[in-house]
Amino acid sequence: MSINTLPPKPLNLFPLWLSVILALLWLIIWDLGVDFKDLLYGVEDMTEYFSRYGTPNFSNMSSYLYLMVQTLVTAFWGTVLAFIMAATIAPYAARPLTPNAVAYRVARELLNFMRAMPDLLLALIFVSSMGLGPLPGVLALSVHTAGFLGKFFAENMERVPAGKYEALSAVGAGFTQKIVFAAWPSMLREAVGNTLYIFDRNVRMAAVLGLVGAGGIGLELHDALRLFKYNQASALIIIILITIVVIDNLSSWIRKVLN
Repeated sequence: MSINTLPPKPLNLFPLWLSVILALLWLIIWDLGVDFKDLLYGVEDMTEYFSRYGTPNFSNMSSYLYLMVQTLVTAFWGTVLAFIMAATIAPYAARPLTPNAVAYRVARELLNFMRAMPDLLLALIFVSSMGLGPLPGVLALSVHTAGFLGKFFAENMERVPAGKYEALSAVGAGFTQKIVFAAWPSMLREAVGNTLYIFDRNVRMAAVLGLVGAGGIGLELHDALRLFKYNQASALIIIILITIVVIDNLSSWIRKVLN
């Protein structure tokens, strides 16, 4: 009678992985020159600093809500303009649709340029040329996020089955007809999801752009911090956080409905 032998016990790799992680941590600490004594002092300073935000002041609630709405409007119109620009450029950046190689390369590089320009830099440029207000924020958000939306749309158009484009070409459809009757119907759900993601992101950035004078609640937050009005700053931060959480949950619900 043969005796079934048990398989060998697997090696315990935990000590090896622990050693690798500890070595990496030591390497990071050594490379960054981290001083734990300074870190301890820093923790005390941060604790004291954040304690200044402990009593939010909502006495100007109506004004804060108005500024928050202005920020949401800035994010909304920035997303709308980004969608229009992206929808216009994306077909030229999609290989199955682009008329020629030159149009494809120009569209791709234009989208790359838009993505490479940071929101804050664009906001500073527009604020310098147009003055303070929400319009520079709208333009900064639209230019930057159009690069991302255009890339998303172009890749979605490239994933459309080639047979749909070929069928329309066989009946004499042109460039515009293939976009309207093949590309967009096939990628509409993904496009809506991508646009919601960009809007969600633009709400956050619209509040940040206010720090450089692009209007909205960010400008009020910048003034409160600059004048050491920590109670007002705390109230503004809470309003921003609540708004972002609501927008995030609303976007998730819309995506769930679409799916």
